[in-house]
Amino acid sequence: MAFHSMTAYAEEQKRRGRITDVRTVGRIIQAFSPYKFQVVLVLIAILLTTLLGLVNPLLIQRIFDDAIQKGNTTLLIMYVILMAITPIVSGIIGVGQTYLNNVIGQNIMRDFRNRLYAHMQSMALRFFISTRTGEIQSRLSNDVGGVQGVVTSTATTIVTNVSTVVSTIIAMTYLSPLLTLVSLGLLPLFLWITKQIGDVRRATSKETQKSMASLTAMMQETLSVSGILLIKTFGRQKYAQEQFETENQKFTDLEVRQQMIGRWFVMFIGTFFSVTPAIVYLIAGWQIIHTPGAGVTFGTIVAFITLQSRLFFPVGQLLTIQIEIQGALALFDRIFEYLDLPLEIQDKHGALRLKAEELRGEVAFKNVSFTYKHDERVLRGLFGTESSGRDKVKDSVLPEPVTSTSEDETPHITLKNISFTIEPGQLVALVGPSGAGKTTIAYLVSRLYDVDSGVVEIDGHDVKDIALSSLGEVIGVVTQETYLLHTSVRENLLYARRDATEEEMMAAAKAVAIHDRITELDEGYDTIVGERGYKLSGGEMQRIALARVMLKNPRILILDEATSALDTHSERLIRTALEPLMKGRTTLAIAHRLSTIRAADVILVVDKGEIVERGTHHELLELCGLYAQLYNEQISQLKDEEETVVEM
Repeated sequence: MAFHSMTAYAEEQKRRGRITDVRTVGRIIQAFSPYKFQVVLVLIAILLTTLLGLVNPLLIQRIFDDAIQKGNTTLLIMYVILMAITPIVSGIIGVGQTYLNNVIGQNIMRDFRNRLYAHMQSMALRFFISTRTGEIQSRLSNDVGGVQGVVTSTATTIVTNVSTVVSTIIAMTYLSPLLTLVSLGLLPLFLWITKQIGDVRRATSKETQKSMASLTAMMQETLSVSGILLIKTFGRQKYAQEQFETENQKFTDLEVRQQMIGRWFVMFIGTFFSVTPAIVYLIAGWQIIHTPGAGVTFGTIVAFITLQSRLFFPVGQLLTIQIEIQGALALFDRIFEYLDLPLEIQDKHGALRLKAEELRGEVAFKNVSFTYKHDERVLRGLFGTESSGRDKVKDSVLPEPVTSTSEDETPHITLKNISFTIEPGQLVALVGPSGAGKTTIAYLVSRLYDVDSGVVEIDGHDVKDIALSSLGEVIGVVTQETYLLHTSVRENLLYARRDATEEEMMAAAKAVAIHDRITELDEGYDTIVGERGYKLSGGEMQRIALARVMLKNPRILILDEATSALDTHSERLIRTALEPLMKGRTTLAIAHRLSTIRAADVILVVDKGEIVERGTHHELLELCGLYAQLYNEQISQLKDEEETVVEM
C-alpha cells in the first residue's frame, strides 16, 4: 500500500539529514508564484527606494565641495530642497511596499494553512490514530505562525538590504576605493561565522518546535473535557501540573538558548561598525594632511561616512537575518514534512460518483483480508518523538488492538478471507468477542482503510473505484462514542445536510424522539451543546446523532455498537429511534448487547478475524456455538443483575 512508502521516506530523510536547503528554499520561492505581479511591484519599490537612498549622501558631497566652498547660495538651496523632498518620496513608496509585503505574506500564510489542513483531511484514519491531536495542531498553528515573519517581511528585507549594500558599495568605491577596502575588509570573516551560528540556530529551532508541539499536545489532552474529567476523577491534578511544568521549563530553556545564540557575535559586529568610522577619519585625514593631491576632500569624507553608516545597518541586519532564516528553515522543513506525507487512500483518476437515488444498497465482501501495520514506529521515526508509540495512541479510539511481542514480529492479521453479502434493505449484524475484527469490517465499507487483498463492493462497484466524497454521501455511520460539535443543536443537525429545511430538520428529530427534549432546552434548537455535547445526557447525544444521520438520508447505514454505552432506559429509547432510521436502508450493525439484534435478517459471528458462524438468531442458538455461548452469558449476567437489584 501507499502508506508503506512512509517507511522508506523516513529512512531516506534520516540518511540524507532531511531535505536540502536548496530544495527547501526552492519550495518557499514557489509559494510566492501566485503573487508574481505583487512581487514585481515590491521589487520596483525596493529599487526606487534604494536609488533614492543614495541621493542624499551624494548631495552632501556636492553641498560641501560645490556649494559651500564656492559660495554658491542658489546651488545650496536647490540641493537642500532636493534633500528634503527625497525622504518624503521614499517614505510614501515605503508605505506602499509595506502594504504589499503584508498582503503577499498573509496570503502565503493562508495558502500554507489551507494546504496543510486539506492534506490532513486527506490522510488515512491510521495517521490520526497514531498521532497526537496536539502534534497536528502545533504544525498548523505554531509552525506556520513561526514562519510568518520570514514570509511577510524577511524576504523583502533581504532584497532591500542586498540592493542597499550593493548600491552603497558602488557609491563608496566611486568616492574612495581605499576607504571602501578598509571598511569591508572583515566582511568575509563575518559571513563565515554567521553561517556557523545559523546552523546551530536551525538545529535548536527544530528542537524548540518539537518541545512546543509536545506542550501543545499536553494542553490539548489534559484541558479537554474528557482529559480534565480523567484527571479529577483520579485525583491526578498535582501529577499533571508537575508534567506540564517540566515540559514548560524545557521549552523555556530552549527558547532562551535560541534567542541567545549568536548574540555575542552580533554585539561584536555592532562594536566593529561603530569603531570603523574613526578609522576612516584617521586614514582620510592623513591623506588630506600629507597627500593633498590624493583626491580626498572634506565633502568626500562626509559623504563617505554617511554612506558607510547607511551600509552598516543593512550588513548587520543581513548577518542577523541569516541566523534567523536558519531557524525559519527548520520550521519550513517541519511544514513540508507534513505536506510530503503520502496519501494512503485517495480517489483514482475518473473515480465513479454514485447517485443516491439510483443506489440499491448491496454490500459485498469477497475474500477480504486486512492487517494493521506497526505505523506508530514509522511515524515516531519520521516526527522525531521520543515517547513510545503507545503513549501517543488512545486505546479508546483504536478500532482493533494491534498485538505483537517484539518490534520485528509479523503484524497481527485482523481479517482473513472474509466473504458475505448484504442484500438491499437487509439488516445484517456483526457480533463476536472484543478485538475480533467487527469494527474493521465496518471501516472497510466506508473506506476508512483499504483492504490488503480481496474486494469490498457496493452495488457491484469496488469501493476503491468510487469517489470518497460519493461514499460519504451514501453511507451513514453512528458510532458508540457520539461526537457533537461545540455549537448549537441546529448546527450539529445541519452538519449532515446544510441545505435541509427547518421542517426536514424537525422531522428527523421527531423520528428519533428527541424533538420534544430539544424544545425543552433553554434556547431550543439554538442551545449550545457544550464541548463534545457534555451539556446533554448520553442518550440525548446519541439520539441527536441518529437524527443527524436520518437528516443525511443515507442508503447504507452502519451502526457501530450505538447503544452499548447507555443505560437500559436510554437503550430502549435508542432502539425505538433506530427502527425508523433503519427502515428501507441496508444496515450493518455491530452489536455488543445481543438482545438488540435478535430481529436481524442475518447475524455474522466474527472471531479472530474470521466469520465462524452465520444465520438468524434462532438458527445460531440451535447451533450451540460461539453465538449461543455469548448470548447465554449475557442473559445469565442480566439475570444476576436483576436479582442483585431485587435484593438491594
